Amino acid sequence: MEDNDLTESILIDPAILYWGTPVVLVSTVNEDGTANLAPMSSAWWLGRGCMLGFTESAKSVKNLRRTKECVLNLPSSSLAGAVDRIARTTGNNPVPPDKEWLGFEYVADKFGRAGLTPVPSTIVAAPRAAECDVQMEAAVEIIHAYGATNPGIRTKIAAIELRIVAVHVNPDIVHKDDSRRVDPDLWRPLIMSFREFYGLGDRVTSSRLAEISEERWRPPPPA
Repeated sequence: MEDNDLTESILIDPAILYWGTPVVLVSTVNEDGTANLAPMSSAWWLGRGCMLGFTESAKSVKNLRRTKECVLNLPSSSLAGAVDRIARTTGNNPVPPDKEWLGFEYVADKFGRAGLTPVPSTIVAAPRAAECDVQMEAAVEIIHAYGATNPGIRTKIAAIELRIVAVHVNPDIVHKDDSRRVDPDLWRPLIMSFREFYGLGDRVTSSRLAEISEERWRPPPPA
């Protein structure tokens, strides 16, 4: 491509930077033993760990501080409707001012509102969402204050570091040649990009990185 064929970039000033990440339904346990289910997409994984970003006022943050555990349920694109039904809800009663300003409403039974089925986990107390193809039980490692000095962040944010303690998946997405792996050609996560829902398209090309066995990333057993 010649230099004169390149499109010149322009400066813009977006209010949000949601470039596109998988939707996560975070299930936690409320003070009365009922379950909370919170949709979010500010999440990333590295190794067997995960980092979540929540507004400090979120019911999930209160539950995570108290119980130190949760389940990360990853819905497929076919569950967009279920996620949308609880997208503007909160488990806090009364609704916090920052949520009320955005038009959120209090819902006690968010599993019911979403039309999803809570099922017991194997390690943590929080339930899993049965319809989600991926369900990861997790324990809190540490909760960080995030963006306190950043004028581009409107509300207080909690950055929550989690350790994954158990991974459940739909057998339909397991790799046929290795039962420890998910086949990315079969897994279709729900993606949120700038607050809109999208699915994942077909593989665009082969990857040299994928030629390396995933087992190379597995940590060695404790000494």
